[in-house]
Amino acid sequence: MNDVKKIGVEPDEWEPLKAYTNARIALGKTGISIPLKESLQFKMAHAHAKDAVYSHLDVAGLQADLESTGLPVHRLHSQAENRDIYLQRPDLGRLLANDSVDKLRRLNSSPADISIIIADGLSATAINNYTGPVVNRLVEKIQQAGYSLAPLLLVEQGRVAITDAVGGILRPRLAIILIGERPGLSAFDSMGAYITYEPQPGLTDERRNCVSNIRDRGLPPVLAVDKLMYLINSAFRLQLTGVALKDNNGLLE
Repeated sequence: MNDVKKIGVEPDEWEPLKAYTNARIALGKTGISIPLKESLQFKMAHAHAKDAVYSHLDVAGLQADLESTGLPVHRLHSQAENRDIYLQRPDLGRLLANDSVDKLRRLNSSPADISIIIADGLSATAINNYTGPVVNRLVEKIQQAGYSLAPLLLVEQGRVAITDAVGGILRPRLAIILIGERPGLSAFDSMGAYITYEPQPGLTDERRNCVSNIRDRGLPPVLAVDKLMYLINSAFRLQLTGVALKDNNGLLE
């Protein structure tokens, strides 16, 4: 009988770099293929990403998490009636449904300094996981800084630019939207925060600042809030957001 050569997993010279990133590097190889373990992990990561895209906001849980802020929470919806339409028609996710427009107009409140908007985006999983710790700390810091706050808005099937639709009605000086980011194969629960000074219909994304990858294995919520407060204070000082507002927080003078 001929001897059969046993094929094992060959080590990868990039292995030490895995300590610094969640990216799919240094997977090793078995012959001309990647190891079975890595193949299965890839399929699992892909499944998590698909699940995140079709995940739903835990509205009751979020309302309970936000209760301690002392701010009213209003539930809104974009013009995308369901998830399939939302994915096929990004433009509808940027606009408020008619009944949501009417609801905001009935609030009848004076314009506040800051409006906080929470939207599912492409990962409601991220919003369900991180909205509570981020918003509670952020509201506390904003109030300590002396800024006034509009009621919290919880938007289903929303895109980043729905901030401008809200701004056109409530007229806050600045708006922050927390939104689920597009899932990847190494992060399916990442939340982003976009800041817009004087939000109004017709703005483009170059007028916004983004704080990305807010999650336990990315930018932790505590540090994310500190970064957001730096940008908020800078935005009010300079009266702008976007490409002209640089994040120099933590850089050496």
